Amino acid sequence: MTYYFYQYVYNRLAFRFAKSKSVPVVDVTQFLSRKGDSSNECGQVAEALHNYGAVCIKDPRVNDRHNVDFLDMMEKYFENRAAKFYNDEKVEDIFPNYSYQVGATPEFVEKARTHTNVIRQYTKENEAYTPQPAPYDAKWRFFWPIDDSGKRTKDEDFKPPRFRPKDVPQFGERMEQWGKMMINGCLTVAEMAARGMSIPADTFTTRMQGGPHLLAPTGSDLDRHKLGTVFAGFHYDLNFLTIHGKSRYPGLYVWLRNGERISVAVPEGHLLLQAGAQFDLLTGGYVTCGYHEVIYTDDAKKKYEENKKTGKSTWRVSSTLFSHINSDVTLQPLDKFAKQGLPDKYKPIKAFDQVQQELEAIKLK
Repeated sequence: MTYYFYQYVYNRLAFRFAKSKSVPVVDVTQFLSRKGDSSNECGQVAEALHNYGAVCIKDPRVNDRHNVDFLDMMEKYFENRAAKFYNDEKVEDIFPNYSYQVGATPEFVEKARTHTNVIRQYTKENEAYTPQPAPYDAKWRFFWPIDDSGKRTKDEDFKPPRFRPKDVPQFGERMEQWGKMMINGCLTVAEMAARGMSIPADTFTTRMQGGPHLLAPTGSDLDRHKLGTVFAGFHYDLNFLTIHGKSRYPGLYVWLRNGERISVAVPEGHLLLQAGAQFDLLTGGYVTCGYHEVIYTDDAKKKYEENKKTGKSTWRVSSTLFSHINSDVTLQPLDKFAKQGLPDKYKPIKAFDQVQQELEAIKLK
């Protein structure tokens, strides 16, 4: 018990000393223009995903105002729903009968898998802050399906309804606008990655068409929680590519392919993309699903105190979207990445079944 106690104390302090290292940044403007040679940029995207499991892009189709407007709306939304929830008022936005895959998910519902064996491989300075087994996440979430054609259940006639809060002006329009911009960012990076890996340009994008893409912003109230709270436990994302704009509070940490743990700071006006499990399965581990966690850090507390004084929101909101591979696609290493001796996790599986298994593991099904 003594060993585990000191291990836990060490992890409680580790986030204060995490390295600050920039995720590679790629400007996709020239690639989108289809003018000139953008092979260098495509190679940079592929290399970043291989080594970092993540890449930042400057996308001329998205400006910082889009992100600001979206964050403003979701801050107000989460503030309102949390106040009702903790006053024991009915919150009609919550749908556990749909495995929380539409509408709101309250805090302490999602729970990361236990990854003790993964964490043990890291050096002391790169260990996860999240204790194992992981606690339930201290975050709210809202799910908004983007592509209605995406299959989410085995019942072909069943589609969870989009929930549009009546008290939030332009909610649906803002969700659709931001969601479509995020999907476009994922499609761009997917094509650039394929080109950079010297495989057909549409390798990933064709498999993404009709996928059950989900806009999934999260919210955590720094006024309610204390320093060191785990907002999102050490985990990987189950989908293909995750994308989000810059959050107003720090606290995101990612692990590189070499096991190094770094604090991520997204430049103003940029988007961060992270590889998920489906990318890992299609590339036989050439691009691994990037482990990450979100913690209430010292820097986040300083920002919270500044914002509290000036009357700004105390909610840490992420403008996250999960892009998916189509549910009917079989996930297995593509020809270039297929090789003998791969672990059992790379055995063929339908994307639909893979998602259902992951939802069960994180307590959402």
